[in-house]
Amino acid sequence: MDTAELVAVEVVYSPEAGVVESVLLRVQQGSTLAQAVELSGLVALHAELKTGPWQCGVWGKRCEPAHTLRDRDRVEIYRPLRVDPKEARRQRYAQHQARFGRKGA
Repeated sequence: MDTAELVAVEVVYSPEAGVVESVLLRVQQGSTLAQAVELSGLVALHAELKTGPWQCGVWGKRCEPAHTLRDRDRVEIYRPLRVDPKEARRQRYAQHQARFGRKGA
């Protein structure tokens, strides 16, 4: 295999807040996002990924599994949201208000 045919990619997954697992790979030029995820071994390490289909992206932009990777791409496997982001923001705001009260009132 000629090294000129290989591209470097990083596959990352965060199983919980504050924890990020990263695998550096060299894959054939023309490899897809799905192939890189499988090659990373992260699916085998995490039971929640085995039930699949995964939500993935490259550099923070959601992509289809058939997306062709380029050199130095960062493939991200997204975990399902547990709480709606808008609801989480409302809860944080309510906690802040309860703790510090309203200003200007």
